[in-house]
Amino acid sequence: MGKALADAFGPARAVFEEVDAALGEKLTRIIWEGPAETLMLTENAQPALMAVSLAAMRVLETQAGVDLARDARFVAGHSLGEYSALAAAGALTIADTARLLRIRGRAMQAAVAAEAAQGQICQAANDNGGGQVVVSGDKEAVERAVGIAKEKGARRAMMLPVSAPFHCALMQPAAEAMAAALATVAMKRPVVPVVANVLVKPVSDPPDIVRALVAQVTGTVRWRESVAFMAAAGVTTFYEVGAGKVLSGLVRRIVDGARGVSIGTPDDIAMFGLTNA
Repeated sequence: MGKALADAFGPARAVFEEVDAALGEKLTRIIWEGPAETLMLTENAQPALMAVSLAAMRVLETQAGVDLARDARFVAGHSLGEYSALAAAGALTIADTARLLRIRGRAMQAAVAAEAAQGQICQAANDNGGGQVVVSGDKEAVERAVGIAKEKGARRAMMLPVSAPFHCALMQPAAEAMAAALATVAMKRPVVPVVANVLVKPVSDPPDIVRALVAQVTGTVRWRESVAFMAAAGVTTFYEVGAGKVLSGLVRRIVDGARGVSIGTPDDIAMFGLTNA
């Protein structure tokens, strides 16, 4: 994940080195060498995914001449991707983003033990679009929800292999931890508005961005509505910058005729350059 970018482009390597320095450890070694179970820990996966996204973004800027302020109407990110979007738009430094996501990952994991005994919770965590909804909460309650969904005729209902019940009320201790962490960093106005997950509207004022990030920890990731909002505002092409292609596929399912393009490898960068030459 991201290794080909780092091997091919100095600006991408610089991003990974900046993330390693910010965290005081070689996260890149875990990303590229494993073990997989260590990378999958939330405290590692969140900054790792951000690092890949920002490495690809840096290459787009330096090699393909992309200027977000000039070329993009909005930026947005799914869950932790909202931090990547903010860093790409200059609201956060890469170093601060890496440290915040390390704190976010650890706080989300710790919140499981802190809150699990306070009653059964099951609520919508992600409204991803295309009929895909993720629910989160106490394991027993979520398991019951899976059974009910199947009884009601859901085409597919399954438990997800994640380490914590993200984006639900059980994450309140993590929300409080993120409020404290965000109070210690300098949040700037992004060069292009960020469509916030929990608000489904663009935000640019730093205090509004911080409030949205704190609310996002326990709130629903309203991705379907966010994409629909951007499409209604005239966006026809959505670029997914970083690891994977899931969001590009969701965009095409949410908005008829929308173009979803994933950019995460040197070949993707080259294709982007040819298409936009």
